[in-house]
Amino acid sequence: MPDDRPDVDTRPSPDALLENAEREARGRLKIFLGAAPGVGKTYEMLVSGRARKSESLDVVIGVVETHGRQETQALVDGFEVISRRKVDYRGHLLDEMDLDAILARRPQLVLVDELAHTNAEGSRHSKRYLDVEEILAQGIDVYSTLNVQHIESLNDIVAKITRIRVRETVPDSIIDRADDVEIIDLTPDDLIKRLHDGKVYLPTTAKRAIANYFSPGNLTALRELALRRTAERVDDQLLSHMQAHAIPGPWAAGDRVLVCIDHDPRGAALVRYAKRQAHRLRAPWTAIHVETPRSVNLPDADKDRLASHLRLAEQLGGDAMIIPGQSVARDILRHAAANNFTHVVTGKPNKPRWREWIEGSVSHDLIRHAGDISVHVASGMERAAPVARGVKTAPPSRQFKLQPYFLSTLYISIALALGALLDQVLDVRNLALVFLIAVLTSAVTAGLGPALYACVASALAFNFFFLEPRYTLTIRDPESVLALIFFLVVAVTASNLTARVQRQAAAARQRARTAEDLYLFSKKLASTGTLDDVLWATAYQIASMLKVRVVILMPEDDSIAVKAGYPPDDTLVDADIAAARWAWENDRPAGRGADTLPGAKRLYLPLKTGRTAIGVVGLDNDKQGPLLTPEQQRLFDALADQAALAIERVQLVADVDRARLAAEADRLRSALLTSISHDLKTPLAAIMGAAGTLRDYSGAMPEEDRSDLLSTVVDESERLNRFIANLLDMTRIESGATEPNASFHDVGDVVGAALRRAGKMLARHRTAIDMPADLPMLKLDPVLFEQVLFNLLDNAAKYAPPGSTIRIRAWADESAVILQVLDEGPGIPSGDLERVFDSFYRVSKGDHVRAGTGLGLSICRGFVEAMGGTISAGNRTDRSGAVLTVTMPIPAGAPNVKDLT
Repeated sequence: MPDDRPDVDTRPSPDALLENAEREARGRLKIFLGAAPGVGKTYEMLVSGRARKSESLDVVIGVVETHGRQETQALVDGFEVISRRKVDYRGHLLDEMDLDAILARRPQLVLVDELAHTNAEGSRHSKRYLDVEEILAQGIDVYSTLNVQHIESLNDIVAKITRIRVRETVPDSIIDRADDVEIIDLTPDDLIKRLHDGKVYLPTTAKRAIANYFSPGNLTALRELALRRTAERVDDQLLSHMQAHAIPGPWAAGDRVLVCIDHDPRGAALVRYAKRQAHRLRAPWTAIHVETPRSVNLPDADKDRLASHLRLAEQLGGDAMIIPGQSVARDILRHAAANNFTHVVTGKPNKPRWREWIEGSVSHDLIRHAGDISVHVASGMERAAPVARGVKTAPPSRQFKLQPYFLSTLYISIALALGALLDQVLDVRNLALVFLIAVLTSAVTAGLGPALYACVASALAFNFFFLEPRYTLTIRDPESVLALIFFLVVAVTASNLTARVQRQAAAARQRARTAEDLYLFSKKLASTGTLDDVLWATAYQIASMLKVRVVILMPEDDSIAVKAGYPPDDTLVDADIAAARWAWENDRPAGRGADTLPGAKRLYLPLKTGRTAIGVVGLDNDKQGPLLTPEQQRLFDALADQAALAIERVQLVADVDRARLAAEADRLRSALLTSISHDLKTPLAAIMGAAGTLRDYSGAMPEEDRSDLLSTVVDESERLNRFIANLLDMTRIESGATEPNASFHDVGDVVGAALRRAGKMLARHRTAIDMPADLPMLKLDPVLFEQVLFNLLDNAAKYAPPGSTIRIRAWADESAVILQVLDEGPGIPSGDLERVFDSFYRVSKGDHVRAGTGLGLSICRGFVEAMGGTISAGNRTDRSGAVLTVTMPIPAGAPNVKDLT
């Protein structure tokens, strides 16, 4: 079907051309996006790199993590690999991508694995994606890999699905700037099979991963997130391509719905219809209003209705926008084509046929010129109720001012003087143009009223001073009569047009100022994190924009109380309290100028979102009568909507925190009961059994058996004593009662005391100590620090197999002493590295591992942080096993052990 839309702009979009030009100056970025680890992103990146290398392209590897997978390592062979640089981090040498070596080598394409990686301290950039940005800026192409859980905007969603929060994230802008995004997809069953086959993790780790992160439900949800995020990027690329190449569109690769609304009462029904249509199509939608010169002068009731339609669209999840224009149908189709809207919703025309012939019909024009865009004409029989505010509006201030009329008189006087000078050289009819200039100047500077006054005054002055017979209002020549009439018509028409343009310009300036203020207000609200900050910012913004005094009230203990005000004011008389309470309970205005309780000093307006009422805003000023004009009421609605959403956001965050704390309390309570039922009952049962056996059969038992039973009683008693001590220590930590008795001590002495105390637990293991003799002394509590080391050794002895070595090593850097306890057990799953310090949390373990309470490492963190240090968990890089690292700061003036001997 030929495109018969009028005035279709065939010029490319300047913004799209500028974006393309900026891309041409940079290297191209291709991201291989996966739903989860193990889907084959690195493998596919290497395959693509090999394909480009076979095309004689200069391809190198900047960094690739093979994770010990043989098929991935086989693909690496044959590539030039840029050697990694060594970074010293707290005594450990870490391998990081050598950015400078890549830039000096200047290949055509570099392969960079794990885009979300955090670089070691001391690197030029804190994140690997920043390294990639610098490489791209030098015109070098980059292939990189990324998992969907590392995308910043999806981080919270992934955390809810998997119950694991990923710390390393990449801004969404990186995805948006990528030239290509390739989704690497595997079905959940195929990925789980790869895990079982050991192609992703080691078998022991794979079992834990399948039981937690890699469940079929999690993988399906992550897969959908990856597909949807990639589809959004592809959709943006399609729109940019169409704008850059001036393709009028739409291309129905994805649906978009645009609903046209105005002040018609049926507008709310059209908005709801568009919402239902977008929901069926699973498409984004927008409500649009074209502001024409005629709509600028709408009555206040119609403006209120239009504002309510736009607000309804936003509440239903759509976008709302107003664009300036002259022809409604043409501007709607131009916007739809430029933004790839595939469906346009409009209302059925309700004008009489004769008015359609004279004024035209927007619906008919849309259908006639829509081209490939589908036009939905909805009946809109559901009529919206009138916008009932229940508040009397103040009339707009329209004071009569004499100054503009004095200016017009001055302009006419100047024109009269110029006319007298030019009368000697110009024909009298040409002098009318001088007076026309005075009329236009009056319209531009003073408005329509003074301009019409200037029209009449100019006509009289022109007649009196320049038309024969002069100095009378009589006109002798019939041609002069005709000229005067035409002058008057032209002057009135020109003054009207000029005044209209002037009013539109003034309205545009006012809208721009209001939009800027609302934008700055929204930015301020977005940056606030506490309820007090949101309330204060709201009160100040309403007071400054509406020139009123403001108080904000919110519910408190079955009542309502002042929470903020500008200027600060927390005193309310009884009438105001009653009006505020009524406005809150009934969700309607009350007080000054309202239908209810009009005797109050202030006008109280409910502050609400689409879900519920949030609070009440009280307004007053020093004037008498109604407070707000219709325009100010619409501005207040916009401010109140933003403020209510911000308040609701802060309250929801607080509710989530309370729910999290309640869930954590329930978890701790359940874990405590489970721990007590098992960890108390088990040693008690052993003690009771051994003691009962000794009591009943002591005489008949050999000495060796009696000794074993007595040892059982002692061991289980010590175990029970440790459990109770751990509970008491945890109680002290959570209550904040831990006060370290810090003084300077030698770390080696404390380590020796902890080893002697843990001798029984370490009897089946070898111990190795690697500590220099010249470590600086630390300011710590020796009792608490010994307990920390004892718990770390106890943890290592639980998980390390008998006969293995438990190693303690320590060293000092410029500002801290680092002490590590290393074992040779299975290590800690990556998802549990932070959770191991939670109270009552225990990593899944085999039958050979003796039970624990899950409190030891939590107590370690509490004690270490109380002494000003930090503790972290990790895995060994040289072999299997866990590493628990304690970092204690070196205090100023700390003595050295050698200095004391």
